[in-house]
Amino acid sequence: MSGATEANDPRHRLNRCLAQQRWWLRGATLLAMIGVVLLIAQSWLLATIFHHWLLLWQGRESPGHPTVWLAGLAISMVLRPFLHAGREWLSRQASLRARDALRSQLLTQLGHLGPVRRQFGSDGALATQVLEQVDALDGYVSRYRVQSLLAVLVPCLIAAVVALHSPLAAGLMLMTAPLVPLFMILVGRAAAGASQQQFVALARMGGRFLDLVRGMATLQRMGATDQAETKVAQASDAYRGRTMRVLRLAFLSSAVLEFFAALAIALVALYLGLGLLGLLPWAKAEVPVPYQGALFILLLAPEFYAPLRQLGTDYHARAEAIGAMQALTPLLEADTWQPQEAPLPPVAGNVESFTVECNELSVRGEGGRLRLAPLNLTLAARERVLVQGESGVGKSSLLHALLGFSAYQGSLKAKGCELARWSRATWQRQLGYLSQQPPIQSGSIADNLRLAAPDKTDQELIEVLNLVGLWPILLRGNGLATQLGERGQGLSGGQLQRLGLAQLLLRDAALWLFDEPTAHLDPDAAWQLNALIGKLSRGRSVLIVSHESAGLEWVDRQIELSSKEAMACCG
Repeated sequence: MSGATEANDPRHRLNRCLAQQRWWLRGATLLAMIGVVLLIAQSWLLATIFHHWLLLWQGRESPGHPTVWLAGLAISMVLRPFLHAGREWLSRQASLRARDALRSQLLTQLGHLGPVRRQFGSDGALATQVLEQVDALDGYVSRYRVQSLLAVLVPCLIAAVVALHSPLAAGLMLMTAPLVPLFMILVGRAAAGASQQQFVALARMGGRFLDLVRGMATLQRMGATDQAETKVAQASDAYRGRTMRVLRLAFLSSAVLEFFAALAIALVALYLGLGLLGLLPWAKAEVPVPYQGALFILLLAPEFYAPLRQLGTDYHARAEAIGAMQALTPLLEADTWQPQEAPLPPVAGNVESFTVECNELSVRGEGGRLRLAPLNLTLAARERVLVQGESGVGKSSLLHALLGFSAYQGSLKAKGCELARWSRATWQRQLGYLSQQPPIQSGSIADNLRLAAPDKTDQELIEVLNLVGLWPILLRGNGLATQLGERGQGLSGGQLQRLGLAQLLLRDAALWLFDEPTAHLDPDAAWQLNALIGKLSRGRSVLIVSHESAGLEWVDRQIELSSKEAMACCG
């Protein structure tokens, strides 16, 4: 149980995302540490040069070679920006690669989920997750990750160097250093919660906005654009208010860190100043730290706290990344069924022996909830079956199992072989699937048809368009070059479903699956489409899910599903 909890922890997920980028981050850390060593050398050279000038001003001789010191100082000042640029480049590369890998993982997960992805939100919300929330990891990877190491290594290195000149000054630095991360954590917890809420709100707003844009034509016909505009304005204003709350927390964190860092530096400066004046209560008329050492420590004191202050500034990036990863975790942890990769003979078009057998087939969702009660069904070759039932009894779950997107219990065999033995790609090549919304993209008619069959000629495309009754309509426009907008804008609902049927014909699949293909059509258009499906599906195995029976008199059998059990009834 603890292992599962740890796997779902956003911090552990972030660590796994960065596992492949560790060498880029180690390189960035190494360059940063070399830069710190050069900074220490630069501070020592500056203190030495000023000490040399002070002795000359006092008329005293100073051993050493100022020219060498100045050359070393120039080298340090020139190299440090190059090292910093190298560190930034390596960190950006790590961030870019980590985000690309996570985005690919999310897209792969969505592909495996198929239609089941709708339970994780609308397409707009999912697009926001893939784009915005993945990019929210940038600050964590490119800045915070390396800075969290530097916040430990740099103070320890500087404290060790300072201790050579003044153990007490090093002790003061080490004692005051924990104040910075302490307040950083206290304020950062609130920022993490606010960031998580912000990402949830952003995903919802993205999904709502996409739905409004897609339904703009309907809103215009109903005269509801003003209400939609008001809703968008209200959501934007609420989002702005939440953004300002997150920024207030970030500014509060920075202000607190700057205050305590300045206070700690002032404490070290006060000790060194009183020591140079000989006014320390425990060392009156004594100078515990000479001028050169005191100046060296004062130059390093801000650099001692600088990594901690920068870490505090970048801490909101960590909070933002944790909030984003927490929002992505349900999608990443979604149970996707992966059939075994077993080489099986291709059977596309071989409908003579293509059968589907369900034996006590059931599907369960999250929390073990029964989505499809145990079902016994045999779909013979060339048999066409209608599946009906009340909403929620598992009709879509049955299709998701047949499509290979849902894990199932019991037995589901295709052509005598358990579906779990098929590779997903091999199995899905045998299927034709048409849902309530066909997979039509923005582009020409030819482009959309070639999504199903890239190698088909124009003449073959025209033949299938004639079969579904679309070609005479398209001839009034630009034929195959007729352009469609997003989600098939330019054709009616019935015409879009006919275009989806044309894609099925081009695939020449052995089994056709339909999920409420007439759900959004008027009764006359629904009857015509159902009759057309009956005409085109002769000689194929068909499983059609529909609430309506009009135009489906051609089916061989009818299956009625119930919430407790599935019963087969002869039609």
